[in-house]
Parts: sequence; structure tokens; C-alpha cells
Amino acid sequence: MNSPTALTQKKCQPCEGLGQAFDLTKAKEYLNQTPGWKLSEDGKSISRELIMKNFMAAIRFVNKVAEIAEQENHHPDIHLVGYRKLRIDLSTHALGGLSENDFILAAKINELQAELKQ
Repeated sequence: MNSPTALTQKKCQPCEGLGQAFDLTKAKEYLNQTPGWKLSEDGKSISRELIMKNFMAAIRFVNKVAEIAEQENHHPDIHLVGYRKLRIDLSTHALGGLSENDFILAAKINELQAELKQ
């Protein structure tokens, strides 16, 4: 079993070489390595919600996520509503579900400092 640290040491791979999307069992196994993330009901995506300190804190965090996503060439869906409620969704669109790339990016996002609401 990999640890969250092990995931952060990996790089996302090109989607063409990933094969098939994870089944539910494998997705749950990887989910255990990414605290704070939730598996969708259909098992095809993971998401994390954060309540940020304020709007600018949310924007700073989104920019940090964007930098990592660009480095990994694996891009999340980012939703900011109510000026500080942030949700990040990860899925490997090319596979129509989850891959190790999603959990690698989730683990790296977990390492970012977030200015959360107190």
C-alpha cells in the first residue's frame, strides 16, 4: 500500500498510457491515501471542499492548485462560490473515471497551505 507521501513523490502520466479507469475497489484503496477527499457516488471522481478565510485566500489557493496542475499536466475542475467556498473535483476525463493521476494531484494539493476560515 502506498502512503500519501509516496503519491506526492510521483508524477502524473500521460492519459493515453493509463489503460482503464479505476474500479470502485481500487478507487477506495487510493482514497485512503488522500485525507479530506470524497469519492462521488458513481466512483468516477473525487472532490474536496474547503471554506477559506476570505475571497483573496481562496484565489491564492486556487493559484497554487493551478501551478501544481500545470506542472503535472492534469487539471481539476475548480468551483468557487459564495466568495470563499471552494470545491475541487478530480477525474481523468480521457478515461471517464479515476486514475492514479487524480490521487497524485489530490495528495499534492493536500500539501498546500490553505488559509481556512477559523
